[in-house]
Amino acid sequence: MSDTIIWISGATGGIGLGLAQTAPYPGARIINLSRRRHPDYETVLFDLTDPATYAAVGDSFTRELADFKGKRAIFIHNALYDSVGYVSETDPVEAAKAIQANAVAPLILGDLFLRAVKPGYESGLVQMSSAAARMAYPGTASYCAAKAGVEMWVRSVKQELADRGRSTWVTAVRPGFVATPGTVKMAQVSPRDYPAAAMLKEVLANPGPEVYTAEFAARQIWDALETRKDEPLLFFGTAVTASGTARA
Repeated sequence: MSDTIIWISGATGGIGLGLAQTAPYPGARIINLSRRRHPDYETVLFDLTDPATYAAVGDSFTRELADFKGKRAIFIHNALYDSVGYVSETDPVEAAKAIQANAVAPLILGDLFLRAVKPGYESGLVQMSSAAARMAYPGTASYCAAKAGVEMWVRSVKQELADRGRSTWVTAVRPGFVATPGTVKMAQVSPRDYPAAAMLKEVLANPGPEVYTAEFAARQIWDALETRKDEPLLFFGTAVTASGTARA
Protein backbone atom coordinates (compact mmCIF):
# COMPACT_ATOMS: atom_id res chain seq x y z
CA MET A 1 0.00 0.00 0.00
CA SER A 2 1.30 3.46 -0.91
CA ASP A 3 1.89 5.84 1.96
CA THR A 4 0.61 8.76 -0.15
CA ILE A 5 -2.72 9.13 -1.92
CA ILE A 6 -3.39 12.12 -4.16
CA TRP A 7 -6.66 12.96 -5.85
CA ILE A 8 -6.33 15.40 -8.75
CA SER A 9 -9.36 16.64 -10.64
CA GLY A 10 -8.66 17.06 -14.33
CA ALA A 11 -5.48 14.96 -14.38
CA THR A 12 -6.11 14.00 -17.99
CA GLY A 13 -4.23 17.03 -19.33
CA GLY A 14 -2.73 20.44 -18.68
CA ILE A 15 -1.63 21.39 -15.17
CA GLY A 16 -3.53 18.46 -13.67
CA LEU A 17 -1.54 15.96 -15.69
CA GLY A 18 1.67 17.84 -14.89
CA LEU A 19 0.88 17.59 -11.17
CA ALA A 20 0.22 13.86 -11.47
CA GLN A 21 3.44 13.23 -13.35
CA THR A 22 5.66 15.29 -11.03
CA ALA A 23 4.28 14.30 -7.63
CA PRO A 24 7.33 14.32 -5.34
CA TYR A 25 6.35 11.26 -3.29
CA PRO A 26 7.78 7.99 -4.63
CA GLY A 27 5.09 5.43 -5.30
CA ALA A 28 2.27 7.89 -4.67
CA ARG A 29 -1.16 6.60 -5.62
CA ILE A 30 -2.75 9.06 -8.04
CA ILE A 31 -6.51 9.11 -8.55
CA ASN A 32 -7.80 11.16 -11.47
CA LEU A 33 -11.21 12.79 -11.07
CA SER A 34 -12.55 13.54 -14.52
CA ARG A 35 -15.15 12.99 -17.22
CA ARG A 36 -12.53 10.91 -19.07
CA ARG A 37 -10.46 7.96 -17.93
CA HIS A 38 -6.71 8.32 -17.91
CA PRO A 39 -4.74 5.37 -19.27
CA ASP A 40 -2.10 5.56 -16.55
CA TYR A 41 -4.06 6.54 -13.44
CA GLU A 42 -7.05 5.28 -11.54
CA THR A 43 -10.07 7.35 -12.46
CA VAL A 44 -13.28 8.30 -10.70
CA LEU A 45 -15.69 9.56 -13.33
CA PHE A 46 -17.60 12.73 -12.56
CA ASP A 47 -18.75 15.89 -14.30
CA LEU A 48 -18.23 19.36 -12.85
CA THR A 49 -21.46 20.55 -14.42
CA ASP A 50 -23.56 17.72 -12.93
CA PRO A 51 -24.00 17.82 -9.14
CA ALA A 52 -25.46 14.30 -9.18
CA THR A 53 -21.98 12.95 -10.02
CA TYR A 54 -20.21 14.60 -7.09
CA ALA A 55 -21.23 11.74 -4.79
CA ALA A 56 -18.83 9.42 -6.63
CA VAL A 57 -15.95 11.69 -5.63
CA GLY A 58 -17.13 11.87 -2.04
CA ASP A 59 -17.49 8.09 -1.95
CA SER A 60 -13.89 7.74 -3.16
CA PHE A 61 -12.63 10.06 -0.39
CA THR A 62 -14.60 8.21 2.26
CA ARG A 63 -13.77 4.70 1.05
CA GLU A 64 -10.04 5.23 0.63
CA LEU A 65 -9.58 7.15 3.89
CA ALA A 66 -11.79 5.02 6.14
CA ASP A 67 -8.86 2.86 7.25
CA PHE A 68 -5.98 4.80 5.73
CA LYS A 69 -2.68 4.04 7.48
CA GLY A 70 -0.35 6.04 5.24
CA LYS A 71 1.53 9.30 5.69
CA ARG A 72 -0.45 11.80 3.63
CA ALA A 73 -3.66 12.36 1.72
CA ILE A 74 -3.95 15.32 -0.65
CA PHE A 75 -6.75 16.59 -2.88
CA ILE A 76 -5.92 19.07 -5.64
CA HIS A 77 -8.99 20.54 -7.27
CA ASN A 78 -7.63 21.63 -10.62
CA ALA A 79 -10.45 20.99 -13.11
CA LEU A 80 -12.39 23.86 -14.63
CA TYR A 81 -15.10 24.44 -17.18
CA ASP A 82 -14.28 26.71 -20.12
CA SER A 83 -17.10 29.06 -20.95
CA VAL A 84 -16.69 32.47 -22.55
CA GLY A 85 -19.15 35.22 -23.32
CA TYR A 86 -20.58 38.42 -21.96
CA VAL A 87 -23.19 38.18 -19.23
CA SER A 88 -26.75 37.90 -20.59
CA GLU A 89 -25.47 37.21 -24.12
CA THR A 90 -24.65 33.51 -23.78
CA ASP A 91 -27.03 30.57 -23.67
CA PRO A 92 -28.55 30.54 -20.16
CA VAL A 93 -28.08 26.79 -19.79
CA GLU A 94 -24.39 27.14 -20.66
CA ALA A 95 -24.05 30.05 -18.23
CA ALA A 96 -25.60 27.99 -15.44
CA LYS A 97 -23.23 25.09 -16.17
CA ALA A 98 -20.22 27.40 -15.91
CA ILE A 99 -21.38 28.79 -12.58
CA GLN A 100 -22.05 25.31 -11.21
CA ALA A 101 -18.70 23.94 -12.39
CA ASN A 102 -16.41 26.80 -11.44
CA ALA A 103 -18.10 28.46 -8.46
CA VAL A 104 -20.09 25.72 -6.74
CA ALA A 105 -18.20 22.48 -7.43
CA PRO A 106 -14.90 23.52 -5.79
CA LEU A 107 -16.64 24.29 -2.50
CA ILE A 108 -18.70 21.10 -2.46
CA LEU A 109 -15.78 18.85 -3.42
CA GLY A 110 -13.50 20.56 -0.90
CA ASP A 111 -16.11 20.04 1.79
CA LEU A 112 -16.42 16.35 0.92
CA PHE A 113 -12.66 15.87 1.24
CA LEU A 114 -12.49 17.65 4.59
CA ARG A 115 -15.32 15.46 5.89
CA ALA A 116 -13.38 12.32 4.93
CA VAL A 117 -9.90 13.07 6.30
CA LYS A 118 -8.96 11.96 9.81
CA PRO A 119 -6.15 12.66 12.28
CA GLY A 120 -3.02 10.54 12.20
CA TYR A 121 -1.59 11.56 8.84
CA GLU A 122 -0.86 14.71 6.88
CA SER A 123 -3.87 15.92 4.92
CA GLY A 124 -4.06 18.84 2.54
CA LEU A 125 -6.38 20.52 0.09
CA VAL A 126 -5.33 22.66 -2.87
CA GLN A 127 -7.88 24.80 -4.70
CA MET A 128 -6.52 25.94 -8.05
CA SER A 129 -7.21 29.61 -8.57
CA SER A 130 -6.19 32.18 -11.15
CA ALA A 131 -5.17 35.80 -11.62
CA ALA A 132 -8.85 36.15 -12.56
CA ALA A 133 -9.52 36.25 -8.82
CA ARG A 134 -8.10 39.78 -8.71
CA MET A 135 -8.27 41.01 -12.31
CA ALA A 136 -11.45 41.55 -14.31
CA TYR A 137 -11.46 39.72 -17.64
CA PRO A 138 -14.52 40.75 -19.69
CA GLY A 139 -16.11 37.67 -21.18
CA THR A 140 -15.36 35.53 -18.12
CA ALA A 141 -17.28 37.32 -15.37
CA SER A 142 -18.57 34.17 -13.67
CA TYR A 143 -15.11 32.58 -13.79
CA CYS A 144 -13.52 35.66 -12.20
CA ALA A 145 -16.16 35.67 -9.48
CA ALA A 146 -15.71 31.94 -8.95
CA LYS A 147 -11.96 32.19 -8.38
CA ALA A 148 -12.35 35.16 -6.02
CA GLY A 149 -14.93 33.15 -4.11
CA VAL A 150 -12.69 30.09 -3.93
CA GLU A 151 -9.84 32.13 -2.47
CA MET A 152 -12.10 33.62 0.21
CA TRP A 153 -13.47 30.14 0.95
CA VAL A 154 -9.89 28.96 1.55
CA ARG A 155 -9.18 31.83 3.92
CA SER A 156 -12.36 31.20 5.89
CA VAL A 157 -11.90 27.43 6.02
CA LYS A 158 -8.32 27.79 7.27
CA GLN A 159 -9.66 29.78 10.22
CA GLU A 160 -12.43 27.27 10.86
CA LEU A 161 -10.00 24.34 10.88
CA ALA A 162 -7.72 26.20 13.27
CA ASP A 163 -10.66 26.96 15.56
CA ARG A 164 -11.42 23.24 15.74
CA GLY A 165 -7.81 22.24 16.27
CA ARG A 166 -7.61 20.38 12.97
CA SER A 167 -4.22 20.11 11.26
CA THR A 168 -5.36 19.79 7.63
CA TRP A 169 -3.75 22.48 5.51
CA VAL A 170 -5.71 24.34 2.81
CA THR A 171 -4.32 26.70 0.20
CA ALA A 172 -5.24 28.30 -3.11
CA VAL A 173 -2.81 28.47 -6.04
CA ARG A 174 -2.53 30.97 -8.87
CA PRO A 175 -0.17 29.11 -11.23
CA GLY A 176 0.77 31.97 -13.54
CA PHE A 177 0.55 31.86 -17.32
CA VAL A 178 0.64 28.20 -18.36
CA ALA A 179 0.50 27.06 -21.99
CA THR A 180 -2.15 24.34 -21.84
CA PRO A 181 -4.71 23.09 -24.38
CA GLY A 182 -7.25 25.20 -22.52
CA THR A 183 -5.15 28.33 -22.95
CA VAL A 184 -4.80 27.64 -26.66
CA LYS A 185 -8.56 27.19 -26.93
CA MET A 186 -9.21 30.50 -25.17
CA ALA A 187 -6.84 32.26 -27.56
CA GLN A 188 -9.08 31.25 -30.46
CA VAL A 189 -12.19 32.91 -29.04
CA SER A 190 -13.50 35.99 -30.79
CA PRO A 191 -12.09 39.17 -29.19
CA ARG A 192 -15.64 40.49 -29.23
CA ASP A 193 -16.56 37.86 -26.63
CA TYR A 194 -13.19 37.73 -24.87
CA PRO A 195 -10.96 40.78 -25.44
CA ALA A 196 -7.89 39.11 -23.88
CA ALA A 197 -7.89 36.47 -26.63
CA ALA A 198 -5.70 38.54 -28.95
CA MET A 199 -3.08 39.00 -26.25
CA LEU A 200 -3.20 35.30 -25.40
CA LYS A 201 -2.60 34.42 -29.03
CA GLU A 202 0.35 36.82 -29.25
CA VAL A 203 1.98 35.51 -26.07
CA LEU A 204 1.54 31.89 -27.15
CA ALA A 205 3.05 32.66 -30.55
CA ASN A 206 6.07 34.37 -28.99
CA PRO A 207 6.47 32.78 -25.56
CA GLY A 208 8.86 34.40 -23.15
CA PRO A 209 10.03 33.33 -19.69
CA GLU A 210 6.63 34.28 -18.26
CA VAL A 211 5.00 31.42 -20.16
CA TYR A 212 5.24 28.13 -18.30
CA THR A 213 4.84 24.58 -19.49
CA ALA A 214 2.45 22.45 -17.46
CA GLU A 215 5.34 20.41 -16.12
CA PHE A 216 7.29 23.49 -15.00
CA ALA A 217 4.20 24.98 -13.36
CA ALA A 218 3.48 21.70 -11.59
CA ARG A 219 7.01 21.42 -10.22
CA GLN A 220 6.82 24.99 -8.92
CA ILE A 221 3.57 24.18 -7.15
CA TRP A 222 4.89 21.00 -5.54
CA ASP A 223 8.06 22.79 -4.43
CA ALA A 224 6.00 25.56 -2.83
CA LEU A 225 3.74 23.06 -1.09
CA GLU A 226 6.76 21.50 0.56
CA THR A 227 7.55 24.68 2.50
CA ARG A 228 4.64 27.13 2.15
CA LYS A 229 1.48 25.03 2.28
CA ASP A 230 0.28 26.88 5.39
CA GLU A 231 -0.09 30.10 3.39
CA PRO A 232 -3.63 30.83 2.15
CA LEU A 233 -2.42 31.73 -1.34
CA LEU A 234 0.55 30.69 -3.46
CA PHE A 235 1.04 32.62 -6.69
CA PHE A 236 3.52 32.48 -9.50
CA GLY A 237 4.53 34.39 -12.61
CA THR A 238 2.46 36.88 -14.55
CA ALA A 239 -1.07 37.20 -15.80
CA VAL A 240 -2.14 38.28 -19.28
CA THR A 241 -4.50 41.17 -19.81
CA ALA A 242 -5.80 42.85 -22.93
CA SER A 243 -3.15 45.54 -22.43
CA GLY A 244 -0.19 43.36 -21.48
CA THR A 245 1.06 41.32 -18.54
CA ALA A 246 0.80 41.97 -14.83
CA ARG A 247 1.79 40.28 -11.61
CA ALA A 248 -0.46 37.22 -11.05
